[in-house]
Amino acid sequence: MSRSKGTSTRAVHGRVPKDKTVGSVTFPIYQTATFSQDEPGNPRDSFGRKLSYARSENPTRTVLEEALAEVEGSKYALVYASGLAAVACVMNSLSTGDEVVACGDLYGGCFRMFTKVYANLGIRFTFVDTTDLDQLRAAMRPGVRMVWLESPSNPLIRITDLKSACEIGKSAGATVVVDNTFASPILQRPLELGADVVLYSTTKYLNGHSDVIGGALTMNDDALHSRLKFIQNACGLVPGPQDCWLVLRGLKTLELRMQRHCDNAEAVARHLQAHPKVKSVYFPGLEEHPNHEVACMQMRRPGAMLSLELMGGEAAARKFLSSLELFTLAESLGGTASLANHPATMTHASVDPEVREKVGITMGVVRLSIGIENIEDILADLDQALEATPA
Repeated sequence: MSRSKGTSTRAVHGRVPKDKTVGSVTFPIYQTATFSQDEPGNPRDSFGRKLSYARSENPTRTVLEEALAEVEGSKYALVYASGLAAVACVMNSLSTGDEVVACGDLYGGCFRMFTKVYANLGIRFTFVDTTDLDQLRAAMRPGVRMVWLESPSNPLIRITDLKSACEIGKSAGATVVVDNTFASPILQRPLELGADVVLYSTTKYLNGHSDVIGGALTMNDDALHSRLKFIQNACGLVPGPQDCWLVLRGLKTLELRMQRHCDNAEAVARHLQAHPKVKSVYFPGLEEHPNHEVACMQMRRPGAMLSLELMGGEAAARKFLSSLELFTLAESLGGTASLANHPATMTHASVDPEVREKVGITMGVVRLSIGIENIEDILADLDQALEATPA
């Protein structure tokens, strides 16, 4: 019996075929819009695929999808032009009158799309605290067709019990979607916990170098894959081959990078927790985190994203962010360089202020994406910024 290969080995080798043209070790970028056909309606067979038009199939994109499925441990993966394009593909599988139950603490771009685009098309949305399973159960009324989960959530790093939440959703006949962007498939496998679809912004950890925009969905169900692939093609939600190649390259070092990201984040969380100017640290690796035990149960490690609330509120947050030197003030996350973000005015600015306040995204909250720099340099930058921050 052959031994099952580790995740790092699958990420490097995966299902990536050898280049048949010149024997390139790195799979090439097929920078083409269309493909020649032997006769009308009979596309040329290449790499085991019928290729006709690059919106429908491109070898570089196909290899990325197969490599991502290998890392995820899923039967299928589909990739998209952005994380929100992947979200749109899922939403386009619904019909007018359908209802979605979603976590209240979620990415601002999803909230904007749900409430400003798809709500106008007759899809209803209910937002609940999915870390409270009783709230989730109470929301599962007739007509609910989808449950939308983020764990860890953005930006307050809340952890939903995915196994239980998936059971609640599926027992009501709903499709369960889990945004696993903050964890990556290295730290958490929602399909193994009962999810139907797992969503990623490949812009983040999967690519890992802050130089591409992309998204992905993974799933095991044949019919669901066929439906989502049809929408991917019909709506033209696909990424270009250059973007696919960059994500494919990033996957090869994903596990290695995640180890360093997590090491650094755990040190940062404990360091900030002890600082007198920090009111709260939101990081599931801390024993004080309300969802710490759930995180230990379903995640290999608690991740590299954390948020903090400063004692001085908005004024302190602004001064802290303007005083950082190593950290870059920018949206996004999951790259090699450490980034800082003010959710209320940046990633979640499109969320209504009263909604932000209700879920706990105050003006004093700062979100940090911990990079792979030397940990002493990261801590020194945080300390000097906090020193300049009013209490």
